[in-house]
Amino acid sequence: MRAFMDENFMLQGEVARELYHETAASLPIYDYHTHLPPEAILEDRIFEDLGEVWLGGDHYKWRAMRSFGIPEDLVTGSASFKEKYLAWARTVPFLVGNPLYHWTHLELKRYFGIEEVLSPQTAERIYQEATSLLRTPEFSVRNLLRKMGVKVVCTTDDPVSDLAPHRALAEEGFEVKVLPTFRPDKALDYSDPGRWNAYIEELAHAAGMRIANLQDYLEALERRVAFFHSVGCRISDHAMVAPVYREAPESTIRAAFVRLREGRALEREDQEALYTHTMRFLGRLYAEREWAMQLHIGALRNNNTRMFQTLGPDTGFDSIADRAIAEPLSRFLDSLDREGRLPRTILYVLNPRDNYVIGTMIGNFQDGSMPGKMQFGSAWWFNDQRDGMEAHLRALANLGVLSTFVGMLTDSRSFLSFPRHEYFRRIFCNLLGEWVEAGEYPYDKETLRTIVEGVCYRNACSYFTIPVE
Repeated sequence: MRAFMDENFMLQGEVARELYHETAASLPIYDYHTHLPPEAILEDRIFEDLGEVWLGGDHYKWRAMRSFGIPEDLVTGSASFKEKYLAWARTVPFLVGNPLYHWTHLELKRYFGIEEVLSPQTAERIYQEATSLLRTPEFSVRNLLRKMGVKVVCTTDDPVSDLAPHRALAEEGFEVKVLPTFRPDKALDYSDPGRWNAYIEELAHAAGMRIANLQDYLEALERRVAFFHSVGCRISDHAMVAPVYREAPESTIRAAFVRLREGRALEREDQEALYTHTMRFLGRLYAEREWAMQLHIGALRNNNTRMFQTLGPDTGFDSIADRAIAEPLSRFLDSLDREGRLPRTILYVLNPRDNYVIGTMIGNFQDGSMPGKMQFGSAWWFNDQRDGMEAHLRALANLGVLSTFVGMLTDSRSFLSFPRHEYFRRIFCNLLGEWVEAGEYPYDKETLRTIVEGVCYRNACSYFTIPVE
């Protein structure tokens, strides 16, 4: 019987162990998609409590705690962070098979050097040791990034943001690149005219102009893209339940925009036509600036109305959607490709049913201009566990060129989440080792090393046009 999470955790054969320990383990981290608050990096925040850094915004843990029967007061309510931590410690021993069990113990090991298994019996001792370390300058936010070898962090930012923390960090010369990502979802959500118009006033203020018509709206977005670019942004991101593509005469779209600006609701067809027109406009802008366009497809959000009204979004009440995606996605990508203005694109799907849809879709639009211009994005959200990662990697290998994959990201709001890169790297090296030991790929050490270095770090460095020293 193997020891729990020893140095060969998840590495089942000699080749896997060699690839991980000799190559993957020491590579830096390039995290091109996170939800980390840049303000905390600028102020070099020091956390006061292990419960705060673990339970302050992690809806993965919140879902598990609710499922274990922990009352909401000890999840997101008024209880102290220590009380929430102790409730988490009661939950953890029963998370067999859940990646949260592994992530929890990887974080204890890699940040704090704590080897003990978290349980109600060890909870107080672990809390005191980790919290005492967290309160020291050596465990400030910037030092947490340094400790994990992070080179690049891309945050997720609304177009109206002034990006002040990013600008200040760049001026200060902080050695970890902290760069924004352009996420215009609010500007493209036409379902609620009142909410959309309130946001458009914010966009108009940020762009320094009046927005009265479709041309103004697109110009405001273009101004914000230009501003983000000036601060180092090279990535956009869009969330969608399913892709949309509906062509319409521009006169129809201009008229729909005016009605929406007047506060009148649009029929679904007009919403889709306006959305398609705007997304195509943005896609062209991204291509001109050599940005990567990320599309996160398939999250059915805020399913529990009662809890959404109580707690708001991103609190653990989202799940996987099952809408058809292939045809509208194909038509959208093709519309840009026909013009020669399809940007480098990363497609993420939350429903693993769609793995082969995306695995084949990206092959339609590879153009030989660079390795892996079209990417099947990392196993996302509910899929960033061993089975999900392996299914994603196998689909990409079966249908494309796995060695051009730009690799793992945390998609996290937690500064303790970076050991998830280790988790991915172990799974990836184990899969390669499995193929070699089964005689399905030769033991070509140099090529295998190049593949591991690429997928775990170097491909991202090349893909995102963000210089890394």
